[in-house]
Amino acid sequence: MNIARSFNQWRRYRATVRELSKLTTRELNDLGLSRADIDFVARRASAV
Repeated sequence: MNIARSFNQWRRYRATVRELSKLTTRELNDLGLSRADIDFVARRASAV
């Protein structure tokens, strides 16, 4: 079960990184983020 949960968390992490990376710098700034924040946000989103 733990392997399945880890895999699903990794999939959510990668999906979040992919979607945020598509945004322009201006769009990220509108959200209060920078490119350096993408990893942190994706990790927090996948932990939920």
